[in-house]
Parts: sequence; structure tokens; C-alpha cells
Amino acid sequence: MNDRSLTAILLAGSRPGADPLASAAGIAWKALVPISGRPMIDYVARALIAHPRIGRIIVMAQQPEELVADPQTAWMAKHAAITLYASGAGISQSLLEWMESEPDSLPVLVTTADNVLLDARVIDAFLAGVGDADIAAGMVERTTLMRAYPESRRTWLKSRGGAWSGANLFWLGGVNAKHALQKWRAIEQDRKKGWKIALALGPLLLLGAGLRVLSIHAGIARAGRALGVNARVVPLPFAEACIDADKPEDVTLIERILARRGGP
Repeated sequence: MNDRSLTAILLAGSRPGADPLASAAGIAWKALVPISGRPMIDYVARALIAHPRIGRIIVMAQQPEELVADPQTAWMAKHAAITLYASGAGISQSLLEWMESEPDSLPVLVTTADNVLLDARVIDAFLAGVGDADIAAGMVERTTLMRAYPESRRTWLKSRGGAWSGANLFWLGGVNAKHALQKWRAIEQDRKKGWKIALALGPLLLLGAGLRVLSIHAGIARAGRALGVNARVVPLPFAEACIDADKPEDVTLIERILARRGGP
């Protein structure tokens, strides 16, 4: 498919508190941290622009104009397919405000500025798996990552049949996604604490997570029902899909992968 009808949202804002990568680089914005000589957001924006199904990119950040003041990202301010959007402090709130301003823009693909290794094959696999979901999240099973990069350290959500790490790829498929975001806003700060998420989504899911009696697919589907939506996990077969730039050792690994690919 080559209709470029899909909108992608690129989350590039800062979370509360100092980011260790940005602090180490001596810059204000994590999205501008250099990786192999280029700001990390540049990799992600170019991957999205190059994809044949994506026709528009919304770059969300608290001060997006600062992100495009860098000489290596200035092209984004001039590109006809890219819109800069001034967001609030919270991801869910920012997405909700954008959806209110553009009610006919769903579905959308959502990713983050630290998803440096994003490429067409990962996007293709994710879009092929979202189906009729209201919300979906790309994830990688631990054995997939460990087989390729055993030195990588990620946050894992353990379930029956495996442990999973997020790929920073999300799908908002329709109006029901808005209702889920409204509920999710309250637990946004606990996104890396699996038991707190489970608690917020209901005692049955908590029981399933604690005893590991639910597969990741069943658990997310049940969580979706608690939020009033059809929720889905999209398993991704690429180890690189869950390697984002959070820590110095992540950057080292990413630079090694980019060099092998022939990048930057």
C-alpha cells in the first residue's frame, strides 16, 4: 500500500526531572542527544517520512521550535508533511488535546524520539498486526532480544509463556482510544511498574499477572476491556524494535547496530 493516508505522532517532549542522556550531553532535550553524530529524533523522523503509508507527522514537544533550531533537524520545520505541536507535560493529556483539535485524524501511529532503530520493516510488521484494535502496542519477546543482543537490558513484563518489552510503537485506532487515554492518564507515571498498572486495571488482571496465568495477549485484551476498548499486543520479530536510547549503554549498542547497517 502506498497511499500515505496515515498520520504518525512523534513524541519528543521531556518528562519531569533531568534526563541522564541529555545531562551527559550538556543539552536541554533528550531528543537532540547525538547518536553517531546525529540527533536521535532525526533518525526517527526520517524513518517515518520514508514510509509509504505515512503522509503526515505530528512532532509533539513542550517547545518543538527548540527541537528544530538545531542545524541537523531544521529540515523538519520546512517539510510539508511535518507539523510541530506544542504539548503539555503528560503524554496522555497531550494526545487527548490533539485528538480534540483534530477529531477526524484517527487512526494514528505513535512512536518516540528515542526509537532510533525504527525502520520500514518494523513499521510494516506493526501495521500488519494492528487489525481492528482500538489501541495496540508493539512488543518484543525476551528470547528474540537475548538471541541477538544478550547484553541488552530492558524492562520486562512477565506473563504466561514469556516476558515482553515494549517497542515504543502504539496504535490509536478510533474514538474508543480516546476513552482509554482518559483512564490511562491517571496511571501514566507508573508505566514501568507492571504491578501498579495491573492494580489500576483490575483485580483479575492483577491475579493473572501475579500468577503468570495469562498470556501477554490475554492480559492486554483483558486490560483493554477494563478500559472499554479492544486492545491488542503486536508481537514483533525484530530484536532491534525494543532497543531504545534510555541509557549510555543503549547508545553504545545502537551505534554499533547503526554501523553494521551502514549508518548513520
